[in-house]
Parts: sequence; structure tokens; C-alpha cells
Amino acid sequence: METTIASTNRLPAAELVMELIPRGVSIDALREKGILPIELRGGTLTVAVSSLSSLPDAQLLAVGAGKTAQVTIFPENQINGLIRSLYDLKSGVAEDTLNAIESVDDLSQLARQEVLSDTVDAPVIRLVNGVLLEAVKDRATDIHLEPFEDKLLVRYRVDGVLGDRYELTKGHQSPVTSRIKVMAKMDIAERFVPQDGRIGIALGDRAIDIRVSSLPTQHGERMVMRILDKARGLLTLEDLGMAAEEQAKLENLIRYPHGMILLTGPTGSGKSTTLYAILQALARPEVNIITVEDPIEYDLPGVGQVQENEKAGVTFASALRSILRQDPDIIMIGEMRDFETAHIGVQSSLTGHLVLSTLHTNDSVSAVSRLVDMGIAPYLISGCLLGVVAQRLVRKICPRCRKEKPASAAMRRYGLEREFEGEGCEFCNGSGYRGRFGLYEQFDMTPDIADAISRGVSSVELKGMARSNGMRSLIDLGVASVAAGETTAFEMIRVVGEV
Repeated sequence: METTIASTNRLPAAELVMELIPRGVSIDALREKGILPIELRGGTLTVAVSSLSSLPDAQLLAVGAGKTAQVTIFPENQINGLIRSLYDLKSGVAEDTLNAIESVDDLSQLARQEVLSDTVDAPVIRLVNGVLLEAVKDRATDIHLEPFEDKLLVRYRVDGVLGDRYELTKGHQSPVTSRIKVMAKMDIAERFVPQDGRIGIALGDRAIDIRVSSLPTQHGERMVMRILDKARGLLTLEDLGMAAEEQAKLENLIRYPHGMILLTGPTGSGKSTTLYAILQALARPEVNIITVEDPIEYDLPGVGQVQENEKAGVTFASALRSILRQDPDIIMIGEMRDFETAHIGVQSSLTGHLVLSTLHTNDSVSAVSRLVDMGIAPYLISGCLLGVVAQRLVRKICPRCRKEKPASAAMRRYGLEREFEGEGCEFCNGSGYRGRFGLYEQFDMTPDIADAISRGVSSVELKGMARSNGMRSLIDLGVASVAAGETTAFEMIRVVGEV
């Protein structure tokens, strides 16, 4: 068999390549060897390779198909991209897979598998792998498995909004749930107690962590899986998408050697992502940074991270006491949930440490009254608090189907004559949105505000003082984003509230 080197401009579509793969040859094997059949003309099979070292494998592939090999060299990233497209073709939840699940008996012996694979035999594994792969491909942050009387509903949260994806029959519930519990190293025999687990999966060269939570309900175990993609999870301050003025304020705030900085907002508003971005900006060899988190979402180089574990007696408060004996410069507390944690955090910030933490409040100014409600004296708050950042994540209008329309009555009150929306296209899966960005309301401490806090003034008065000092509220930021065509009025109101 003769081998020649040819040149071509681009690779064919995945559907065409799929038809050229000889029977008995898996995509896994092609990925491992770095080769792909891309054209069959007469008795010659053209094989794409990423390097000359793959020539023998390409020749063997052609010989196995009874053809002469012609080898074409392509960049490795192009071949890997086409291989991912081949997996996409085979990753859908096919009807034969769903039907075949009924025959799977011994789930406890199923081994943990590489998700990006086409050589898995057990139907339940193929189904779960397909659900996970589709979720990652669609940029989902959470997967919900919700049991009902006659069905199991699979839902994805994409860009902060839940949507139905698959509706499985009731017979699929037990094997799918058991498979996920096996992967997460949870007790598959225990169905009436909430459990937590963690799955580490590989998508080619991408490492992805999945946090799993099960909750017994009337119709079976409800499962929620949080997807943590290490390849794109850690963002820098520049990646957060803050306005230049807000970013400059935050960068100035985190340069203080001691004090307390709080981030507020509801669950899923990106507080942890912002905290990680701040810690990355602060991490230096001469600085000792220690965190206590529940859970640890991403590994931070140069940072000591402690996982809360109430069963072992490691709570936020107890961990903080130990952390203070570790000579820290900067302390990050995952969340201030009670007086004890807040009190230790405040005392730490007053004794020469920079403390970062989160609170659940509706806006930045309300963090002061929340601390007071937790039992912290106002004079302590005024002495330690450097600033509060309230944030929300809003969906971006899809750039490929964005169109202009007249402003709604709510937006006309703010002087807007026009706004934008997405019509829905293939790029955004018909939603009209693609991706998210943050709104950051920053409440900075000034001498007059510190004096007002120590005197116990109301949140309304504090908000008025902050606005007079230049603070832009979440609504102000949201309206500006609508005017700039970055998001819709509907999305801004959904996330920020009534205007």
C-alpha cells in the first residue's frame, strides 16, 4: 500500500466522516491515534493526521478497509474539533438506549467511565453519559432530575434559567438514579436520606467536577448536579465584565491591608466567582491567604483552602479560630451565616486581617442592617467595613439575532426611546440569549457613612448618602445595559426587580 502526503484546505462535515469510519473502529481509538478518515475516492482512503508520527496508524486504518492510504496533515486542534463533533452525533439520548435500560440489572458493578466515549456497552451508562455531555456542550450549570408520578424529567439550567430537556418514563428513574449515585460514590441502597457526592469526569482533555445532591421526595429521589468546568470556571477581575469605573473601585478596595469586604446577592448570582477573581488578584508569595468554604469549588494556586465539614466539627466558626493561628494575611469566609462567624470575621478585620465574605441581602446597603440583625454592634461595623458589592447576573442578548424595537413604558420612564431583543436562532437555541454578564452595585465606606452607621441610621438614609457619593444602584446599571443593547428590559426586571 502506497502512502502519500497531500494538502487540503478544510476538513469535511462530521456526518460524512462518520460514514467513512470502518466497522469495528471506535472514535475512542481514532482520538487516541490522532487520525481520521476524511475522504474515499475509488480505492484510496484519505486519512487526516496531526503529525508524521501517526503515518503508520493511518496506513493500518486504510489497509484494514482494503484501501490505499493517502495522508493529509492538519493542525491538531482542527482534528480534535472534528472528533468532538463525531461524539456529539453519538451523544444524543437515543430511543434504543432508553428502551434498553430496562434490561440492566446489576448497577453496583458498573465502573466509572470516561464520558467522552463511544465504546460503553451498558445502556444506562450511555444515557447518563449523554445527559452529562449534552449539558456541558449546552453550557448548563446545573442538571435537575425530577421524579413525578409517571415520569422522570431532566432539566438543564442554562444562563441562569431552567428549561426542560428530556422526559423519561418512570421505569428509567431507578437505573439512572442508581448510576449517578455509583459515579458519585453515594450509598445506592439508601433512598430515604439526603446525600451529597462528587463526580469527576473527563471530556477529552477537559477536567470537569460535578457536585451531586439527592433529596427524597414523594415520587423518589430528586437529584441536582452542579457542573464545575475547571477549564473555564476561574475568571480574573478583567474577565468579570465590570464597567471600567466599577472595576477600578473594586481594585482600589481590595488593596487595603485590613478590613472587611462583603459580596451580597441571591444564590447563583456569581458571588463565589467574584471572590475567586479577587483572591487570584491578591495571591502573591509574600501573602498568606486561607479560605474556609462550603464547598471548595475550584483549586486556587497559592491559597490554603479549608472545606467545611460539620460532621467532623469543622464549621465556619471553628475553622476561623484555627485559621487565625495560621498567621494569615487574608481570610475568605464562604458565607456569614450566624453571629459567631460574623463576630470572628469582624474581630479579625479589626486586628490586621483583610476579610472577604458573602451575605444574602437584596442590595449592598442592606448588608449593614443584616449584620446588625445578626448581633454585630453598629460601631464595630463602621470600624471594619471597607465596602459591599451587590451583584446580579443577567443574560446577554444573542448577537446573531438581536433586533431593535420601541422602548416599553417602563423603560420610557428612564428616557429610553428604543431597546433590543433576540428573535431566537440556532446559535442561542431559540432563547434569544447567549451568555451572561454581571451588574455590580458598589457601596463604599466614607467617613460620613461610617459616622451614620455608628449612629444607627436606617438603610434608606444610608442608600441616599451612598447615591449622593456616586453609587450606581443595580437598577441604574440595569437600565444602562438595556440602553446599550446588552440585555432586554424583561431580563433586567426579572433579575433586578421592578423598576
